[in-house]
Amino acid sequence: MTLSVQFLTMAAMVLSGAALGLLYDGYRVLSGELRFPRWMLPPLDILYWAVATAAVFRVLYLSNGGEVRIYVFLALLLGISMYFALLSGFFVQAIQRAIELVRRLIRFSIWLFDVLVVRPVIGLYRLCIAVLGFLAALSIFLGKLVIQLLYPLWKIAVWLVRPLVVRLYKLVRGDRWLAPAARRAAEGWRIIRRWTTRK
Repeated sequence: MTLSVQFLTMAAMVLSGAALGLLYDGYRVLSGELRFPRWMLPPLDILYWAVATAAVFRVLYLSNGGEVRIYVFLALLLGISMYFALLSGFFVQAIQRAIELVRRLIRFSIWLFDVLVVRPVIGLYRLCIAVLGFLAALSIFLGKLVIQLLYPLWKIAVWLVRPLVVRLYKLVRGDRWLAPAARRAAEGWRIIRRWTTRK
């Protein structure tokens, strides 16, 4: 392995160590901000280390063909140490600000949806209910008013028509032609029944 390849591998491992520190800070901040349940932390830790190991081995394979030497681990430790000494605080604050920005965007989106969609729909629904209630009350009031206005006219109409109805009733009920006609019809019906039963 040439000296240039060794220097390239060391530089790649230093950068990989810094990237591992950055990834760890992001995972630590997210797990704290999102408040994952405790039972999820061990699987997440295993996932972090699996992804980190695969990424480091991929970088190592691209830089020197996957040869593992002692300086590889030293370069990784150097990169992690440099990151936590120089850049960790800055990146933690940047991640926290990014999370806070996402939260504000989500809250603003929810507020905007509530103002532009939910509240107008609720207001329109309440307006429709109020209009329908007003129309129902108005129709009931007008119906009662019409009945009260027509009630005297109805009594007058009944008073005017009642003598005519009484006369018609007396004419139909009795007396000179209706009863004899009914008796003749009954006799004819009895004769027809006798004639049909004889046959």
